Amino acid sequence: MLNATWLETFTTLCEAEHFTRTAARLNMTQPGVSQHLRKLEAQVGQSLITRQGKSFTLTPAGEAVLALGQSRRAQEDALRRTITADDRDSGTVRIACSGSFAMLLYPALMPWMQAAPDLAIHLQAAPQAQVLSGLIDGQFDVGVLDADPGHPRLQATHLGEEELCLVLPADAPDTPPSFADLQARGMIGHPDGDAYADDLLHLNFPGAYPGADRLRVRGFVNQIGQIPAPVAQGVGYTLLPRSGVEAFARRDLLKVVQLAKRRRHPLWLAGRRGRTMSARLRYASELIALAAGQLS
Repeated sequence: MLNATWLETFTTLCEAEHFTRTAARLNMTQPGVSQHLRKLEAQVGQSLITRQGKSFTLTPAGEAVLALGQSRRAQEDALRRTITADDRDSGTVRIACSGSFAMLLYPALMPWMQAAPDLAIHLQAAPQAQVLSGLIDGQFDVGVLDADPGHPRLQATHLGEEELCLVLPADAPDTPPSFADLQARGMIGHPDGDAYADDLLHLNFPGAYPGADRLRVRGFVNQIGQIPAPVAQGVGYTLLPRSGVEAFARRDLLKVVQLAKRRRHPLWLAGRRGRTMSARLRYASELIALAAGQLS
C-alpha cells in the first residue's frame, strides 16, 4: 500500500500547485515536500510530475495517484462522519425477545420506524437460550431475558416482572377453576405450553396435576399470535405470559383468571458489557422498558 503521509503530501501539492504553498499548508519545509514526492515516486516506480520551471504538470501516473489520494480523503471524511454522528433515527437496531413480548413490542416500534426512513429494526422472536447466545456472540444488540444472564460479557437491567396467565374465554366464570374444570375444557397447546403447565398448574394443583404429557389437549398452535384464537372462540384454555394476552387483537374475547398461587417471571434487558450505547440503542431500550411497564 502507498504510504499515506506521502500520498497526502502529493495530493496537497497538486491542489496548491506550488511547493512553497504546500509546505506552508502542511507545516513542513519545502525540501520535506520534495522528499515525500521522491519517496512516493520511488514507491510507485514512475515519475508523477513533469517540472516546468517553478510550475509542474502531472504525468499520467501522477493523475492516477492524485485520483487515489482524493478518493482516500473522501473515504476518511465519510468514516469520520460515520463514527462521530449519533443519529437516533438512522442505522440498524437488532432486538431479540420471546415471541409473546415481540407481539407487544412491535406496535410500539412501528411509529419510530414510520418517522425514520433511514432506520432499520430487526426484531427476532427466539427461545431464551438463543437470545442469550446471540447477545454473547454479537448477533443481537439488546435482548429481553427472563433472568439476569450473569455472564461476564453482558450487563443487564431489571425491567420488571411478567405474569404467567391462565387464559379462558371471556364468558368463563370469574372464580378460579378446578383442575377437573380445565381438563373438561382441554388445553390449546403451543411450543412452550408444556413448560408453562408444569410451572403454573403444578404450583396450583399439586395433588391433581399429572404432568403436561397427560393433559387433555384440544388443539395445538405454533404461531404465537394465533394461540389465543381458539380460546377467544370458546374452545379450551391456554397458558401464556401476560404480553401474549395483551397483544392479541381480540383481547376483549379473553379472560385472565387468577389462580390461588401466581407465577411471575422477571424481565431483564441485556446487552454487551462496556459497549457505548448509540442514540438509537438508547431509544430502543426506552421503548422496550415502556412495553415492559404495560405488564406490571
